[in-house]
Amino acid sequence: MLRAHCGRNLHSPLHVPHAQKNLMSNSSSITEFLLLAFADTRQLQLLHFWLFLGIYLAALLGNGLIITAVAFNHRLHTPMYFFLLNLSLLDLGSISTTIPKSITNSLWDSRAISYWGCAAQVFFFLFLITAEYSVLTVMAYDRYVAICQPLHYGTLLGSRACVHMAAAAWASGFLNAVLHTANTFSLPLCQGNVVGQFFCEIPQILKLSCSRSYLREAGLLVLGACLAFGCFVFILFSYVQIFRAVLRIPSEQGRHKAFSTCLPHLAVVSLFVSTAVFAYLKRSSISSPVLDLVSAVLYSVVPPAVNPLLYSMRNQELKDALWKTMRGCFSEAVNCLFSFAEHS
Repeated sequence: MLRAHCGRNLHSPLHVPHAQKNLMSNSSSITEFLLLAFADTRQLQLLHFWLFLGIYLAALLGNGLIITAVAFNHRLHTPMYFFLLNLSLLDLGSISTTIPKSITNSLWDSRAISYWGCAAQVFFFLFLITAEYSVLTVMAYDRYVAICQPLHYGTLLGSRACVHMAAAAWASGFLNAVLHTANTFSLPLCQGNVVGQFFCEIPQILKLSCSRSYLREAGLLVLGACLAFGCFVFILFSYVQIFRAVLRIPSEQGRHKAFSTCLPHLAVVSLFVSTAVFAYLKRSSISSPVLDLVSAVLYSVVPPAVNPLLYSMRNQELKDALWKTMRGCFSEAVNCLFSFAEHS
């Protein structure tokens, strides 16, 4: 009788809240998270290290060249290239938020990231990604005004207006990141500290939260998705008007010049939106660790590395500026070597 009575008390509903309270208090004592490892064997870890290091260096080189070319070439001091410079800065920041920690963990055979390091990664990645999408939206408006309303281009996109729009894009990213980071890391975590991704990502953090405690953040994500969809509709509408105007241009050279400035931007937007939508809106029934990993790489790693190539592929003016910048850098390096040899 006494044993049965004690057994019933141990499994009584009165003890469940106490257990949940312990779990919630334990979540506040988490000091680090464990990220997803790409491979278990040392050879594959080193392969991942060299592959991601190569992609990271390519992104640094490509975006760095565009920033240098736009900053030091006065012919490129126009609204379109000003926004392109902002886009390259954001690409550099976003890929630098995720890749270095991943390649460091692979090199040292580790999976750990500190609690505050994870929070910082979530904040900066959201900040830069949101600002990048806002800049892409502003760039669509820039192309729309340049092609559909060229007589008003100087008025609508003066230097002050461009600075204000760029500042608004960065500010929207900052506010969005503060809101989501503060809300996500205020949730109690009851499901351990293993993050199923190679960087700290909000959907993966929500999987660690207590039952139903993630609904508030999920609602914010839905609201953010609706705003992002509104921006996408605006971009789509802008390009419908742009293509209608371009097809009415009688000169083939004029059409080629218009397409050379619009198609790279459209390709970048398509790559960014399609990979992000697939990563965040795919059904849970088709979700798997491998698929989640591939989709995360596609929207967080590939665009920053590929964007410089897409923008310089058809844009002759940018290619000339990049070639001039590389020749200048090479000449400076050669001069430094000769002067060093003479002094030595």
